[in-house]
Amino acid sequence: MPAIHSSLSFYLKPLLLSHSTFSPRKFPIPKQLLNPRNLCSLATSESARNGGRSGALSPPPSVSEEIQRIDVNPPKGTRDFPPEEMRLRNWLFNNFREVSRLFGFEEVDYPVLETEALFIRKAGEEIRDQLYCFEDRGNRRVALRPELTPSLARLVIQKGKSVSLPLKWFAIGQCWRYERMTRGRRREHYQWNMDIIGIPEVTAEAELISSIVTFFKRLGITASDVGFRVSSRKVLQEVLRCNSIPENLFGKVCIIIDKIEKISIDVIRGDLKSAGVSEEAIEQLIQVLSIKSLTELEEILGSAGEAIADLKLLFSLAEKFGYSDWIQFDASVVRGLAYYTGIVFECFDRDGKLRAICGGGRYDRLLSTFGGDDLPACGFGFGDAVIVELLKEKGLLPEVNLQVENIVCALDQNLQGAAATVATILRGKGQTVDLVLESKPLKWVFKRAARINAQRLILVGNMEWEKGVVGVKILSSGEQFEIKLDVLE
Repeated sequence: MPAIHSSLSFYLKPLLLSHSTFSPRKFPIPKQLLNPRNLCSLATSESARNGGRSGALSPPPSVSEEIQRIDVNPPKGTRDFPPEEMRLRNWLFNNFREVSRLFGFEEVDYPVLETEALFIRKAGEEIRDQLYCFEDRGNRRVALRPELTPSLARLVIQKGKSVSLPLKWFAIGQCWRYERMTRGRRREHYQWNMDIIGIPEVTAEAELISSIVTFFKRLGITASDVGFRVSSRKVLQEVLRCNSIPENLFGKVCIIIDKIEKISIDVIRGDLKSAGVSEEAIEQLIQVLSIKSLTELEEILGSAGEAIADLKLLFSLAEKFGYSDWIQFDASVVRGLAYYTGIVFECFDRDGKLRAICGGGRYDRLLSTFGGDDLPACGFGFGDAVIVELLKEKGLLPEVNLQVENIVCALDQNLQGAAATVATILRGKGQTVDLVLESKPLKWVFKRAARINAQRLILVGNMEWEKGVVGVKILSSGEQFEIKLDVLE
């Protein structure tokens, strides 16, 4: 390969790097603009010429009037995503998508704005008080979605029999909840959902937990870092049935018990009593909620019930999937949303420093609450905030740097168009290019190349361009050469 031309060598030799200095140019300000009154008259005449349009120049504020500076921070509980944060978010979302793809799921999405009625199901649900809701200009009650599952249910009902079961869908969407902020909890977050519609067997829940474990393994998280607490809503149903508690109290009881780690057991007892649960039933519930092994649960409930059978099958499947050391039985897990009907699970960090990382379960009767025909269904929600905190704790958060393959620079202003041609050729071949859009000294160009982790510097010089070649410098090795434009790859 021919050596690089001497004119380009001059620019590329590190010891000869130099940069131009420019003296600022001063432009006279028209005298009529120095007087605020003249500005007002100019604005008035301009407005008249424009027919009074809103885009016309308006008079400036008076000298005594202060311009109020806006708060440059995002609203409380929300986030900006500057480039470095956006790269990290994309990295996380790409892992969500890749795991979903590995399990054969299809991506869907729904409006961030939904009808309020979609999220108001049962009285007492915490989520009712956390809605960002309002009346729009058409007098319709709407809300920013606090979760994705109701939107999924709405879409499934809408599609009806036009889709073949089972459905394996996933989504990554922004959710909004007006709640107290703690570590890993904001008022907006992004959530990864995977749902299976049309499978009544516990194999569906086992598959979903397997997908989460696969995700953790990709990120370097192990079973010693996190675990899954697993139970079934049917456990509580059997306890309530044994104590002749009406079925209509079930949802309310679940919502109360879901707070067991947030409030004292005495408060739980008081709330259950206020809900209409007998003293005897309360004591048996408290006893069952403390159980951490299936064997002990079987001794109390017997082996004939659906709850025990479902849980035994799930733990058996966990061995086949290879994640039995990740899961444990915990009767106190019920999940706070009213629509769950069977297996429920939550993922937690074993150090106990963070809130739940993700959670999910079976919701076979959700569609009928929206007027549709029920279908067996299960799924999970996995937020973006807590997992980032966990990765920080474990030192697993990657440094996702900007990386560009080429930086292209014209050595003379009149070659800017030629540099644009080179950039277009490379982009057409699928290569990333940062084109220097103004005249800059080479010292600046090298600094920028380092900042964006460019692999090659491509220089367009007058003599070289006349010969149909450009200068190339491989920035990792320092190798430099000339290459014809038609073979530039």
